[in-house]
Amino acid sequence: MTRITPIARILLGLAFVVFAANYFVPFLPSPGMPGPDALQFLIGFKGSGMLTLIKVVELVAGLALIANVLVPLSLALLAPILVGIIGYHAAFAPEGLPVPGVLLALELVLAWSYRTAFAPMLKVKVAPAAAASVEHGELAVAR
Repeated sequence: MTRITPIARILLGLAFVVFAANYFVPFLPSPGMPGPDALQFLIGFKGSGMLTLIKVVELVAGLALIANVLVPLSLALLAPILVGIIGYHAAFAPEGLPVPGVLLALELVLAWSYRTAFAPMLKVKVAPAAAASVEHGELAVAR
């Protein structure tokens, strides 16, 4: 797993950087005209400005993955985007599902590799952190 993790991290980061950069400066071939339902969805999504925001998040998170900084945060930001991409393809363009499927596999490999970073977030009951304490020069953490 020690060799798979950096490869998966770089591949996932590159994919999101390339697809996000293509939104701002188109260089990949156009997939063609989507169906009427997909077109209506995309017009609303792009017209609201949400697509631009998502592409900025994809670009920044992809660059962070490539640079190996803030990897758990990047994975957490990209996970709901990836769910949306898979949902879009499942509903409107099933022929395009293989690429998001590979990206999902990379995301899951990385989530498993960084599972200790996500473990505190998955606790059923968590108390809010106490106010800053000078106890041993660190912040007091609720247990």
